[in-house]
Parts: sequence; C-alpha cells; structure tokens
Amino acid sequence: MSSKVTFNNKAGDVLVGDLVQPVSGAPVATCLFAHCFTCSRNVKAARNISRALSQAGFAVLRFDFTGLGQSAGEFADTNFSHNVDDLVVAADFLRARGQAPTLLVGHSLGGTAVLKAAQRIPESQAVATIGSPADPAHVAHLVSDSEGEIRRAGAAKVNLGGRPFTIKKQFLGDLESQKMSTVVRGLRRSLLIMHSPADKIVGIDNASELFALALHPKSFVSLDDTDHLLSAEADSLYAGAVLAAWASRYVGAAAAQAPGPQDDASLTGVRARTRSDGFYTEINAAGHALQADEPVSYGGNNRGPSPYDLLSAALAACTSMTLGMYARHKELALREAHVTVTHSKIHAKDCEHCESTAGKIDRFERRIALDGDLDEDQRQRMLEIADRCPVHRTLEGEIDVVTALADVPRN
Repeated sequence: MSSKVTFNNKAGDVLVGDLVQPVSGAPVATCLFAHCFTCSRNVKAARNISRALSQAGFAVLRFDFTGLGQSAGEFADTNFSHNVDDLVVAADFLRARGQAPTLLVGHSLGGTAVLKAAQRIPESQAVATIGSPADPAHVAHLVSDSEGEIRRAGAAKVNLGGRPFTIKKQFLGDLESQKMSTVVRGLRRSLLIMHSPADKIVGIDNASELFALALHPKSFVSLDDTDHLLSAEADSLYAGAVLAAWASRYVGAAAAQAPGPQDDASLTGVRARTRSDGFYTEINAAGHALQADEPVSYGGNNRGPSPYDLLSAALAACTSMTLGMYARHKELALREAHVTVTHSKIHAKDCEHCESTAGKIDRFERRIALDGDLDEDQRQRMLEIADRCPVHRTLEGEIDVVTALADVPRN
C-alpha cells in the first residue's frame, strides 16, 4: 500500500518519499512524518510508525530531507530552517493531491521541525514529537568536538552515526537563531510528547520543557526504556499504535463526529468553548461535536468554519431538508436538492425590498439546484417552498436573544 513519490524543494531539488495508504478503505486523515537528524525516511522507527498508522486508517507521507537518503541537494548547505521548509513543500504536495496533512509527526530533530512547521500548514490539527529536543541548538553537542574548527574554518567534516557529514558554520548559526519557546507557546494544536527516560541522546528534560511550554490540549507518553532511535521493533510499533489512538481524538472523521470527554450528549442546546489563546472553538450541538475558527487572514488558523459559515450552513441545510420533505409529501421526482449559501454585508440603500435605508445589512444569497425530473411549474413551486424553511423564517423574523451569566461546566 506504499507508492514512491517525488516533489521539489524551494531550491528545485527533487525530494523523494513514500506515501503509505491505509490497509483498507479511504484514509481517515493524512499524516506527514519527519525523520530524525541525518537519518532517512527508511529508518526502522519511521517505517514501523508509518505501518502502525496505516493499519489504523491513516495515510502517511515520509520523505528524505534535502541531501539525505534518496533526495537531491547538498546536506552541507542545509540547516534546521531548510528542514522546516521541506516539510512545508511536502504539505503543499499533499494538499495538491487532496490529502492535506492534519497530523504532523516528527522523530528527534524532526519533531522540533514539525513544531516549527505547524503554523505554516493551516490544515494541521495535531502534532506529535518523539524523543525531540526542546531547542534545535541541542544537536550542536553532536559536533562539539569539531565546533571550534567549524567556527574558525567555516566548515568541518564530522562523524554522525558512523557516517561522515560536512557541517558548516551557517548550520550552527541557524540552530542558535531559533526561538522555540514562542513557537511552542503559540502552537494552537493538540500536542503529544513521547519520550523515553532512558534516552541518552536527547534527555527526558527536553520533554518536560516542551510540556511546560505547551498549552492544552497536551499529552505525554513515556516510552519506558526505549533508546533514542526506537531500535527495537516492538518499541516503534507500540509508539505508532499509541500515536494512532491519540490522533483519532483530534483528527479525521471520527474526531469530527464522536463526542469528546467534555461533551454532554444529553445537552439540548448548543455549547461553544473558546480558549484565550485563539479563535479555535469546540462546539457541542446536542451531543454532536463540531468546531469553528476564523480564517488565517483574520488571525485564526482556519481549523473550522467561521461563525457566519455555520450560520450559512444552517440556512442551507434547513432549505435542502425542507425541499426534500416537500418533494416526498407531493411524490415529486426529486433525487437531490443542492443548496449553496453565501453571506456578505451590503449597504442598506442597495437593497430594494428592505425597510432599512441607512448603514449595512446582512445578505444571504441562496442558490438552489434541483436534480430530478421536474417540470417548470414544479421547480417554481419548490423555489417558493424554500422560503418556508424554518431557519429562513427565523432570520427574517423578530429575534430575541437573552443573555445571562452561568456556572462553568465541569464535565
């Protein structure tokens, strides 16, 4: 269920990856995976985590960063910022295929890179790190023996994981320029931190620092005595299975439909909850979980429809339901009713039939397409019936909104 794919980085170099599809059925969501520092997409941990995710219904793209594995380009000319850019173009590639990634996963420095890339991938809803440093500059200790030569001569050849790599001075400078505390604090995505207390490459204190910086919802999973590379197959498969179970709460169809721990299925009204760090809002509509947000251009992260989009959706849904009910009652040959609603603000003076003559008013433009063997009289009658939609009548009628303070829900 894996296919080899290629796409270009910002410099035009060809990057190579594997797009793994679910074992069966359509993907519940797409994951973008970032491998560890100087590794490749085929390191055992990356392959096994991808396999576990695909078995849980996720599509997974893992690829080689510039200059590593089968990807073109010179590793010596890259740095942490280049890795972040590579992740963004990988997300662009997936988006063009209709599979924009909602889950970002990174191992070691790849985890730190997905934290930085998340804000540039608007569809991302959840981020998971595995054995990741809280600060990219942490990896500088891997070249500490050659750091003096690198800074003095501008470059040096170092041994990393048993292989020679050329590290340039600009690589160290880029690591030192990163401000990850601001990035993590402003992540605004669900976060899972997985780390082993026995990790001798990236200490467990990095996980503690990331967790302390991040806002809720955030989770931590201890990988017990696993080494940094998750070398044992059982360890990487376990990490993948736990990751899939966690992600299903926050991304994909199941996350959009299933009530969460804070949702009360007995609620008869609609409850919305927005935290102070942004516009993203969790909605419980009589036990059905929804979400809302604002577009990036308005300061949001576009993780859900805007409030006016939801209002337009209510009018569109009510209209199509009303038309369907009327067609069944009159035994009309209607197969489907397609209703499109757009919202805008217009000057009152531009509305010929409105009572207001000053200021601006809300305009909902509704377009109705009727799929079925209907004659012209039946179609015109259906157009009249659309105006009988209860939401339509509510919007045009007198509305009374009563507001009062209430206790904070504890469920």
